[in-house]
Amino acid sequence: MTARTGRRRLLHLAVALDRPGAYDATGPVAMARLAEQGALDFVTLGDSFVRPGLDALAVLARVAPATTRIGLVPTVTTTHTEPFHVQAAVATLDWVSRGRAGWQAEVSATEEEARLFGRRHAVPVDALWQEAADVADVARRLWDSWEDDAEIRDVATGRFIDRTKLHYVDFHGGTFFVKGPSIVPRPPQGHPVIVVDAAQPAARDAAARHADVALIPATSGAEAAASRTELRDAARAYGRDPDTLRVLASLAVDLSGGEHSAARGHGGGGPRRTADCPFYRGGPVDLAELMTDWHAAGAVDGFHFRSAEPHGDLERLVNGTVALLQHRGTFRTFYPGSTLREHLGLAHPANRHARAGGAA
Repeated sequence: MTARTGRRRLLHLAVALDRPGAYDATGPVAMARLAEQGALDFVTLGDSFVRPGLDALAVLARVAPATTRIGLVPTVTTTHTEPFHVQAAVATLDWVSRGRAGWQAEVSATEEEARLFGRRHAVPVDALWQEAADVADVARRLWDSWEDDAEIRDVATGRFIDRTKLHYVDFHGGTFFVKGPSIVPRPPQGHPVIVVDAAQPAARDAAARHADVALIPATSGAEAAASRTELRDAARAYGRDPDTLRVLASLAVDLSGGEHSAARGHGGGGPRRTADCPFYRGGPVDLAELMTDWHAAGAVDGFHFRSAEPHGDLERLVNGTVALLQHRGTFRTFYPGSTLREHLGLAHPANRHARAGGAA
């Protein structure tokens, strides 16, 4: 139950589309359509400068016209890239998908990645996440640099935009400055959703300050609840309403063909700790029980899954786990809106310049 509304919040669910060694968009398109059949909130697609494969943002731009409702969240690295170009690319994905875009901010901490660009050497990860937080901040400022009604498109007078409704951002961060305004009109969502994997301590501050969705590793409901409380408290300390932050447990899963109970050593059906992330092996029904227990206890707002066998496990998740959760009334059976922010229960943000003009 939520104290403010007295109504139970439904689970939020997301799944990764990553397929090692894939060099075409056929697989992600098929998997995103399957996830959409289950009414999942969004799909993610990982990326890095040293990972072989296609650009995640470009792949999800291809997925966008092949889907209609599901959110699309590519990983976009903020290190060595231009913040102005990052926000413009994400805004473009939001236009292409008609309001379903997000982006997962990530950093590049290795000297190998730094040598690809030759601009600077690798720096400590804390500094990189501070820079990532600045990129998230300036991205929102640039998305607001066009007011919602800045476009006139008046053929008779030849006026395309009202220049009084375009604004400089004049942002000065620790490693860059941006004058603005953006070259892309304000996205349909106002602000596309920002996702941060908060597994690393250095990333948690950026998540608390700027993330709409934070991904956390957890091997128990108690561990998840502690991380969620920590993030919400930090968000409140930054002046945010903590109810605007969705905290999802991120798990690797192997649903074992849907025929077996949770493997021993998984904490009575729960995930076990690995070097990469918590790993769950069991059947779809056992997974539904775990998800229901954690969510009912207020430990998480939802889950993000990475599959051991991408397509097969996604089928078992949608047709088994999700179907059971829908039957129990803990997960939606249809999309209540058309944008990713609506899926997540997040309001459309007002443009900061429009607010200032209204106050004036």
